Amino acid sequence: MSTPFPSAPMASPVAASSTTTAPRTASPQAASAKAATKAAPKRPPLMAQPRVQRVAYPLLVGVVLIALWQGLVTGLELPPYLVPSPILMMKTLFTDWAALGGSLWVTVKITVLAFLVATVAGVLISFLFVQSKRIETALFPYAVLLQVTPIVAVAPLIIIWVKDPMASMVICAALVALFPIISNTTLGLRSVEPDLQSYFKLNRATRMQTLLRLRIPSALPYFFGGLRISSGLALIGAVVAEFVAGTGGTGAGLAYQILQAGFQLNIPRMFAALLLISLTGVALFALMAWGTRAALGSWHASENSHD
Repeated sequence: MSTPFPSAPMASPVAASSTTTAPRTASPQAASAKAATKAAPKRPPLMAQPRVQRVAYPLLVGVVLIALWQGLVTGLELPPYLVPSPILMMKTLFTDWAALGGSLWVTVKITVLAFLVATVAGVLISFLFVQSKRIETALFPYAVLLQVTPIVAVAPLIIIWVKDPMASMVICAALVALFPIISNTTLGLRSVEPDLQSYFKLNRATRMQTLLRLRIPSALPYFFGGLRISSGLALIGAVVAEFVAGTGGTGAGLAYQILQAGFQLNIPRMFAALLLISLTGVALFALMAWGTRAALGSWHASENSHD
């Protein structure tokens, strides 16, 4: 009788599982880093960013225009007393900065004071208009009359009536800058959603509460739009008032420098003064745009749109 072959010992399940290598589990830190890498959006290229485009595109157009200006003046050999080149204009700006810088400060001071006066007066007049439709109907045509009357015709009278030259020029410039603030702020105070207005009436809100908590927040976009227009008009009014006043000496603004350069046929100096006026207007508009974004950027759709 044959004996059976001894069977090989069977490995236990525990031993078999211990011999196989278990899969590695990633650490929580690595998993979170991997998830953050996948979730983080790709940063767009530098020139695709809206902030960079707002600066780069105007600068690119300006460089092209200046290069074209320089090329035409050089190619056509135009004399400086007709059209100066940009290089000559910048040289004149640096060499005559002692006179142009002081005149720039005078013009900026008149512009800022006139802008502040126009802002305060325009807001107060708009508050008066919104209190009663009859008051607005009776007085708004006179605000339009101030806008359509040429400041050149009114400025000599103001300069005669007001003895202080600085105060008279501030008043002239403020009259030019007043109407956009009145018009835009009044429109904004009137542009209230009917449902919200009915809600305030339902809760028996007073006129002051309605003005402070409903009308003023609704009018802010219109108000800042009026500020953008009014800042440039204040600068124009200041220059026109300086032309009419004809003040000279240390209290002279850029308008006097333009007149004096024209009489002396110093056209590069005239172009340098015009450049300072233009840069001042751009700076004022940029300042108003920054103030608009600071005030409305967190809640209003006009400043949150990325189109």
